[in-house]
Amino acid sequence: MVLQAEPDIEVIGEGGDGHEAVQMAGDLLPDVVLMDIRMPRRSGIEACTAIKDAAPSAKIVMLTISDEEEDLFEAIKAGASGYLLKEISIDEVPQAVRAVHGGQSLISPSMASKLITEFAALAKRSEERTQQVPAPRLTDREMEVLRLVARGLGNREIARELFISENTVKNHVRNILEKLQLHSRMEAVVYAVREKLLEIT
Repeated sequence: MVLQAEPDIEVIGEGGDGHEAVQMAGDLLPDVVLMDIRMPRRSGIEACTAIKDAAPSAKIVMLTISDEEEDLFEAIKAGASGYLLKEISIDEVPQAVRAVHGGQSLISPSMASKLITEFAALAKRSEERTQQVPAPRLTDREMEVLRLVARGLGNREIARELFISENTVKNHVRNILEKLQLHSRMEAVVYAVREKLLEIT
């Protein structure tokens, strides 16, 4: 009801469970999918992976009561662009849909520290592994953009920081994701830390 009240947001479908969500996403090709981690018949994680296959351009936001680290990490690995706890105010839901549709990645602040801790653990584990395949080479500008993405900046803020247009930032982000063969900005940051392309202190 909250989303339907927004003039710039159109609700094109509602599914009752994870299985139905995947079917509807493939048929309707939505811009944004909003769903829970815990769902009947098919979990949100499984549905997220399947939706990214059925509708690759769809951005997926998890809106859940689960503050479990494992759920957060699995959602990101499955291709989610956002992970919001249901403690957020109802007014923030349309804002989140717009932000993710605009290319931003969102995460509830209470979960952010857990994600940073995981980044650090990934970086340490990568030191113990011998890298088999060279990481795709990013340009200096793409590395600058990736560092700012890691700080949580949106496209507009990155454009201001680097004195370039917002469209140029979008192109850089798209190129980064294509080179790394990833689905979301959050996945790109996790990958960068794991491959020691980027350090988060």
